[in-house]
Amino acid sequence: MMKLEERIESFSELGKILRDSIEGIATGYSSELEDLINNQQYNNPWFTPDNARMAIKAIADELTCENLERWTSSYPALNSRRDNINVGIVMAGNIPLAGFHDFLSVLMADHSVTAKTSSKDQQLIVFISKVLCKINPEFSNRITFPEGLLKGFDAVIATGSNNTSRYFEYYFGKYPHIIRKNRNSAALLSGEETEKELSDLGTDIFSYFGLGCRSVSKIFLPEGYDIVKMTSCWSRYSILTNHNKYGNNYDYNKAIFIVNKDKFIDTGYLLLKESKEISSPVAVLNYEYYESINSVRRYIKETGKSIQCIVSRNDIPFGMAQSPQLWDYADGIDTLDFLLKKN
Repeated sequence: MMKLEERIESFSELGKILRDSIEGIATGYSSELEDLINNQQYNNPWFTPDNARMAIKAIADELTCENLERWTSSYPALNSRRDNINVGIVMAGNIPLAGFHDFLSVLMADHSVTAKTSSKDQQLIVFISKVLCKINPEFSNRITFPEGLLKGFDAVIATGSNNTSRYFEYYFGKYPHIIRKNRNSAALLSGEETEKELSDLGTDIFSYFGLGCRSVSKIFLPEGYDIVKMTSCWSRYSILTNHNKYGNNYDYNKAIFIVNKDKFIDTGYLLLKESKEISSPVAVLNYEYYESINSVRRYIKETGKSIQCIVSRNDIPFGMAQSPQLWDYADGIDTLDFLLKKN
């Protein structure tokens, strides 16, 4: 058994190395990480250098002794001797390092990881694992990346689409498991937001091209809200249409709207459509007017299983949706609590 203090120190050192590396401070890993960041786009066009760097920075900023101690302090069992189990993780590939928090949680629970990476997001998590094992060689026997099928596990954490989740339920249903499906995020505006808050909201909408489960795909607006005023704060994102895949999605969805004679607002880089749907295609943002904030709150509570997070003055601050803290669990399922009970 590895002491909790050792695990915290190891991940804290990992965070420091990642922070220093992306800031250009020589760490012994800086050059390799920079090459990886620049080359992800050739394996997955959505993983631009900016997106890869953003994902690494969001993780690195959370991996401090203070954050790790605060997170783990809620779980006294982490200090107790327990049987080590092997946890299989099926990682998503929608944004860079989407499976890192599960990877961290399993190792922080003093278990072993068998991680099936997405074919579109393999290199970064393997690199991070290599750095972690250099920091603390004891992790070397705790981490496996199988090339074939996931085997030899005692519990499973799998993340995928609504379609793949059905297969996950079939294959992994007899094991203790967490199976995650599609989720999207929404923003709730009161109409009193400052220009800076609206500008920051752009980060929640456009980061990772809107492909993350924490990406805002729907906005609730008070009746009579000036949409043009809001979108004028996002002009810096007009360059996104220069990205081939984003630009193709923008053109395709615009053509569909025109053929179907749907009403929409076109900013030249984003299509806004009035819709009750939470999920929206790439380059499309759904919006809906409301009469009462309380009615929106009730709706959000009723449809909670499809919403990952809410951005507003009273929820996640504008611009922070893509920077979850260690205790912000996906789908609201406490991963550490699950792992500690599966001994």
